[in-house]
Amino acid sequence: MPVSAEVASCGSAAYWRRLVITENIQSDPRWEGLRSAALAEGLRACWSSPVITAEGELLGVFGTYFRQPAAPDALSKRLLNQAAALTALAILKDRESRRHLMLVERHRSLFLNHPDGAYEIDLEGCFRRCNAALEQISGYSEQDLVGHHFNELVASDYCELNQATLEAARAGASRHYETLGIHADGSTYHLEVSHFPVAVEGEVVGVYGICRDITQRKRQAAELSLLERGMEASLNGITMSDAIQPGMPMIYVNEAFCHMTGYTRDEALGLNCRFLQGLETDPVVVDNIRHALATRSKVKVTLLNYRKDGTTFWNRLAISPVVDASGLCTHFIGIQQDITFERDQANLIAYQASHDLLTGLPNRTVLDELLEHEFWSSRQDQSLLVVAYLDLDGFKAINDGLGHDIGNRLLVAVADRLHPLLGPGDTLVRLNGDEFVFLMPELASCEEGINAAQRLLDVFEQSFEIDGCALHISASIGIAHRDETVGQARELIQHADLALAAAKRQGRNTWQWYTGKGTEGTSDQVLMRHDLHNALRDNQFELFYQPVVEAASGRIKSIEALIRWHHPTRGLISPGIFIPIAEQTGQIIPLGRWVLREACQRLANLFERGERVFPVAVNISTLQFRRDGFLDEVAAILEETRLPPALLELEMTESILLDGAEQAIEMIGTLRDMGITVTIDDFGTGFSSLSYLRDLPIHKIKLDRAFIKDILTSHSHAALVQGIITMAHHMDLVVVAEGIEDIDQQNDLVRRECDLLQGFLFSRPVPLDELMLLPNRLTANDN
Repeated sequence: MPVSAEVASCGSAAYWRRLVITENIQSDPRWEGLRSAALAEGLRACWSSPVITAEGELLGVFGTYFRQPAAPDALSKRLLNQAAALTALAILKDRESRRHLMLVERHRSLFLNHPDGAYEIDLEGCFRRCNAALEQISGYSEQDLVGHHFNELVASDYCELNQATLEAARAGASRHYETLGIHADGSTYHLEVSHFPVAVEGEVVGVYGICRDITQRKRQAAELSLLERGMEASLNGITMSDAIQPGMPMIYVNEAFCHMTGYTRDEALGLNCRFLQGLETDPVVVDNIRHALATRSKVKVTLLNYRKDGTTFWNRLAISPVVDASGLCTHFIGIQQDITFERDQANLIAYQASHDLLTGLPNRTVLDELLEHEFWSSRQDQSLLVVAYLDLDGFKAINDGLGHDIGNRLLVAVADRLHPLLGPGDTLVRLNGDEFVFLMPELASCEEGINAAQRLLDVFEQSFEIDGCALHISASIGIAHRDETVGQARELIQHADLALAAAKRQGRNTWQWYTGKGTEGTSDQVLMRHDLHNALRDNQFELFYQPVVEAASGRIKSIEALIRWHHPTRGLISPGIFIPIAEQTGQIIPLGRWVLREACQRLANLFERGERVFPVAVNISTLQFRRDGFLDEVAAILEETRLPPALLELEMTESILLDGAEQAIEMIGTLRDMGITVTIDDFGTGFSSLSYLRDLPIHKIKLDRAFIKDILTSHSHAALVQGIITMAHHMDLVVVAEGIEDIDQQNDLVRRECDLLQGFLFSRPVPLDELMLLPNRLTANDN
């Protein structure tokens, strides 16, 4: 029914908001539209009173119908108004009840279905109820929890904190904190808790709580913190860039990155890492990085980057994509390592390997490579290739007389004068000592080579000023060129060396061009000299060992290490051939060092494995013995190989007494104090002085094979041998006779009370593996 002034009694009452009386429906014009329906129901009168709240809200109309026309009296009107008021009260109360019920159901639904643990506790801290989430978190059912104190669910160390939050809630305050819970199975878990008071009419009647298990979150936070601390502690620069944002800005850089680049975090964040690139950064490397970023793939490169102050550093950069669970690349992680020092060291090592450290000139390694290249280029182009071999005249006298420092500075000054004479494509090399080589691949004629040699000699006409002293020195030069008779590049150096020797013989301070005449006698020695250099480099040497036995019993007492050369084309070369050449050229120094280290190492390996070992004797040349630092070198090798000093014997000839017997005696004394046995080899063939022999702190003397060979036929040799043996025994020295080849020699020396014997009668020099197969006692039948 519409609310209207002319719609029956009820519509009019609602419209006018007052009591409307229809005494007779049959005649009341307001019932025009509803009259027939009302009369059909037998209704004849209607009294309608609006139902209005105290706030003036229209709730409806209270209507009273009669079967007969009727008019109300004052009492009836009062009752109608009372009925309307009661109806309004009932409707409001019903509405409030429904609203309250809805609130209760909403609260109940929120409480029960909340993803976090929700619970209510009384003012004493005991559970009244809880939801399923708390049951899941704690492992206890609601039935188990109700009536129990909240502190029963937390670790004892946290009870005081929990009680304080309950006290605050009872006082009307809310608290948010973290605690440690104890699960029903006894395990612990981290809880994030909120407590707030439940107040009714201003009075706190209980406490509500909401909690969530944050164990995983704290674990992740700890892992994240550890990861971040690890990234910050890393010595490598670490960056993270956003792969989704335009420009891929960096969103994280660690402290090492800032230290490496000079930029602060605030300056670097938001920038693309390309801001470290500069003009000298290799564009090819940059393209490789861009391709990897575009394809979301890994890349490792080394590139030149620029610091904030403009200085450069070499960056070994590794970039990896970071993908999410769906496989989408969201970020790029970059690991940066400053390898500038490492790269500089590598360049320094490469430089040192290819250059002479004193003069800065290329060394023999570079010469070999360049000579090989230029030789074959010259052969292919049929062009002229000239090599000039230069050796300073009288340098040794200056070096020995004025000292190595002056000698070194003179060599540097010589190199400085020679260097400006280099033509386009020429190379100046310092070989060793006072030897230099010019490689000239672009000369038009041999006459230009002669002119070049003369210019080299002219350099030495003016003296060299070293520390205010004018030093005069000249040079000899040997020249060779490639022609059809030269088959290998190294032959050019050999030919130039032969020509140099000829220049020396002609009085020095001159040059000679190799012609191939009159050089056959020395050619083999020159070839051997250069092959020795390669043999040391290519490890072509091997040690053989020959036993030294007791004269009477044949029992092995020690072994001697003897070097053998496995030449790649000549086969096995006797030391009697190459040792003299090595002594002439000074190559005996590195060769002797190799023998000493190799012998000690091989014996130390056997000793460490607990196998049978004998003291090993190593021959030491006079040049090696006299070299500065020899004693330190021996000590260092023993320490390096861990060979007991008692297992090492050093054999040296009487020539060590030349040019300083007192120093030799002192050095041998030091060796003896170290526990090393010292033997005088080839006794009686060199510088023999009984007075020095008396003072030498040696252990043994070894008779040269020249005495032993004729001991059975030469009365004088036999007498000499007997005299040496008798004298040595009176001086408490052990006597070793070498070169024993037949049983008669052995028997004769046994009768003469010689202590030890060595020779083919017992064993030839053999490799170590074969030596280890020999029995402890050797006889003539064993060889």
